[in-house]
Amino acid sequence: MDMFLKQEWQDARIKIPEEMFEYGDDSITLPSQFFENLWQPDLYFLNSKVVEIATLTHKFSSVTLYRNKTIRYAARMHAIVACQMEFQHYPMDTQICPISIESFSYNINKMILRWSGHGVTLSPELKLLQYDILPLQLLETHEYTGEKNAFDMLRLSVEGNFSRLVVYFRFERQIGHHLIQTFAPSTLVVVLSWFSFWLDLDAIPGRVTLLVTCLLTLVTMFTGMRSDIPAVAYVKALDLWMAGYMVSVFASLGEFVIVKVLEGKYNALKLKEKEQASLY
Repeated sequence: MDMFLKQEWQDARIKIPEEMFEYGDDSITLPSQFFENLWQPDLYFLNSKVVEIATLTHKFSSVTLYRNKTIRYAARMHAIVACQMEFQHYPMDTQICPISIESFSYNINKMILRWSGHGVTLSPELKLLQYDILPLQLLETHEYTGEKNAFDMLRLSVEGNFSRLVVYFRFERQIGHHLIQTFAPSTLVVVLSWFSFWLDLDAIPGRVTLLVTCLLTLVTMFTGMRSDIPAVAYVKALDLWMAGYMVSVFASLGEFVIVKVLEGKYNALKLKEKEQASLY
């Protein structure tokens, strides 16, 4: 995901020469390299895999210093964030992906994180192909974190309650694609298998060919659908849907076999009774 990350904090230790604001401005923009000379809240994303500042010819970041010693740091960042997804209700599922921000070294006694304004806003131009984005949920909390090495060189470790900011992204899967690609075709195949009930019992090649073709079509569709999502160990709603349809077609085939066998036995019994009647 691409995002603009903005941080603000006050540092009373900064000494600002008055001539820096000689034009009456309340703030000045400093080169991004100057950020390395300032104290920084060492924030990190708990569930991130990769986080980096976007670059072209230089890093897209800026540092603004205000007269009241407030520092504002802004950067455009690219992040790959892990999200534990649940597919039990696939393809009618809603995924909740949290992004947690926390200080690495400073516990809640030294640093408290707060959302500013709306906290997180989404670009109005953001459109996802398979999901609808539901309203965000923001949370300010603190969590106990066990011992973690803050500085490997000094072997200094910290533990305790750490202030944490959490934003929950909620994605609701759009059902339209699956209505056209999954539910409608599979339903038509099952309805087609019902036509076998109107065929004569002696039309064995026609009935068997129709039902077996419908069954193989459903199996092929099911195999293709499973390749679109990660393999999971539990049963999904789509699995139940397709399994129910395959059982329905298989039951139609089984019904034909049972009826055909019963008809054969009935005809044999009638023939035997007829032969016995002719003897008398």
